[in-house]
Amino acid sequence: MQPAKLRKWKLRKKQPAAALVDQLARDLDVQKLTAQALLLRGVMTAEQGGEFLRAKLSTLPDPDLLPDMAIACTRLGQALEQGEKIAIHGDYDVDGITGCTLLVETLRALGGNVEYHIPLRLKDGYGLSADALCQAKEDGCALIVSVDCGVSALAEAELAAELGLELIITDHHQPPDELPICLALVNPHLPKNKFPWKELSGVGVAFFLLIGLRRQLRENNYFVDREEPDLRQGLDLVALGTIADIVPLGGVNRILVRSGLQLLESGVRPGITALKRVADVKKVSSGVVGFRLAPRLNAAGRLEDAALGVKLLLGEELQDIDPLAELLDGFNRQRQKIEQKTLAEAIALVEEQNRPERYSIVLASENWHSGVIGIVASRLVERYHRPTVLIALEGGQGKGSARSISGFNLYQALKESAAPLAGFGGHAMAAGLSITEENLESFMIAFEQVAASRLTTDDLVPVAYHDGEVSLSSFSLPLLRELETLNPYGAGNPQPAFVSRNCRVYSPRILGEKHLKFDVDQDGCRVGCIAFGQAEQFDQLNGEIDLLYRPGINQWRGQESVQLQVVDIRTSDNESA
Repeated sequence: MQPAKLRKWKLRKKQPAAALVDQLARDLDVQKLTAQALLLRGVMTAEQGGEFLRAKLSTLPDPDLLPDMAIACTRLGQALEQGEKIAIHGDYDVDGITGCTLLVETLRALGGNVEYHIPLRLKDGYGLSADALCQAKEDGCALIVSVDCGVSALAEAELAAELGLELIITDHHQPPDELPICLALVNPHLPKNKFPWKELSGVGVAFFLLIGLRRQLRENNYFVDREEPDLRQGLDLVALGTIADIVPLGGVNRILVRSGLQLLESGVRPGITALKRVADVKKVSSGVVGFRLAPRLNAAGRLEDAALGVKLLLGEELQDIDPLAELLDGFNRQRQKIEQKTLAEAIALVEEQNRPERYSIVLASENWHSGVIGIVASRLVERYHRPTVLIALEGGQGKGSARSISGFNLYQALKESAAPLAGFGGHAMAAGLSITEENLESFMIAFEQVAASRLTTDDLVPVAYHDGEVSLSSFSLPLLRELETLNPYGAGNPQPAFVSRNCRVYSPRILGEKHLKFDVDQDGCRVGCIAFGQAEQFDQLNGEIDLLYRPGINQWRGQESVQLQVVDIRTSDNESA
C-alpha cells in the first residue's frame, strides 16, 4: 500500500449562482468572495449570514430542549439546596477534562460540596468507573454526574442503583441500542432530542446543563443571599474542549468557541496562562488550541493521570500551577517520542503487508502504548486515506483507537462488525474499542468487509476542497481582513481556500529542510507563498503551476502583505487537478 500523494481538487459544494452571490454580498455588505465562501458553508440567507457573522451568546437555544435536562437541573438544584455531596465523573481526554473542570468550579461557586474523578486510561479504561462509583459511595456522595461519558455504561448504571446513588449522565457520543437506566440521560443524539444543534462536545453539553441549572435556581430564589456566577467565564474551557474534540464549528459551537477564544487570549485563568507559556503561544486561535494547548492537556491522560489537567485548570493551589504546566509539557515531549516510534512501526507493518487492494487498515502490536494509538491512527489516515484501527495488546487483551475518512461512518461500521469486539463507542470520525487477541483476525475480516461494501476506489483518493477559482489580483488586505470574520476555523468551518492557475514561480527555496518558500506571478500580480512540509515538491516549482492555497496576511517588520499558505501544487497541464 502506497501513500495517497495525489489529491483531487474539488469545490466544497455546487457553485452557487452568480445572482445568489451578488444578493448575499449586498445584504451583508461584504465582498463577493466572502459571500461565496459563506454560501459554500451553507449560509444561504441574509438572516443566516447575520447570525453566523455576529455569533451572539444571546441566540443560544433553550437548554431544556435537550433530553432530560429539566430532570437533571431539578435534582442538581435539590442537591445544592440540601448540601448533598456531588461527584463529577469526567473522561481522560481534553473534552472530559474541561467538562469536569467546568462543572466542578461552577457547582462549587454555587455553594456545592463537589469532588471529582477522572479515570486512568491504562488502569480504568474509557467510561464510567465501577471503582469510582464505589469510592463515591464510601465518601458519602448521593449524586453522580458524568461528563463526556456514560451513554454506554449499562453495568455501571446498574451498580450505581445498587449502591443507592442517583446518576445523571451527560454525554455526546452516539447512543447504543440499549441505554443505561439512570435518573437523567442528557445527550443531543437521543431520539427524543429537540435541541437544534446535535453536534455538541461533552463540555458543551455540560455548559448547557449549567445554563439550565442557573435558570432553575433563579426561579427558586436561590440567589437572594448569594452571588450569581457569570457562566461566560467558563467559555474558555468550552472552547478548549470543543476544538480539541474536533466537533463541527458551526451553529451553537461557533458561538461558544468564538466567545471562548477571546477568554483564552486574554488569559484570565492562571492554568491557561501557564500552559500558553510552556507552549510558547503568543496569540490564540483555534489552530493554536488544537495543535499547541490541547496536546499538552491530552498528554497527561495518555501517559499519566488526566486529573493533573483538571488540577491545572482549576488552579486550586496557585503555587503548583507553573510546575504542573511544566510537567504536562514534559509529558507531551515524551508522548511525541513514543508517537514517532509507533508511527514508524505502523508504517513498516503496512508496507510489509503490501495490500493495496484493501479498503481499511487494522494493525495490532504488543509494543504499542494505548495512549498514543489514536494519534498514530490519524497519521495513517493522512498518509494512506483509509479508515484505520490501531490496537495496543497486553496480556491477550487489546485496546483500540479508530479514525475515519470523510463519508465513512466509523461508529456504524464498528456496529456492523461488532461481533468479535468486547465493546466499542464513539463518533462517525473517531472511536474506541476493546477486543481479545484471539478475535483480532475475525475483526480484521469483518471490518474490511464493511469498508469494501461502503467505499469505492475513488473514495480512497483524498480530496482537497476549495472555495473557487480566482485570480491572484482578487486579494487585497481589506478582503483578507473581511474573510477573517469567518473565524473560528476548524471542523465544519474550514479556513477559506482558493485555486489560481497558470502561475509562474520565482525565487524558490527550501526552509528548514521541510518547507518551501517562493513567489508566484499571475498576469503581473506577484504574491509570496509558503508551503509547510512540502520540500519534496521543490522540483515542481518550474514552468507554470496551479496552486490550491489559503490566503492570509503576512506581517514582517511592521509591513503587511498578502501571503498564500499553499495546500497543494500541480503543474498547469495536470488534468487531474
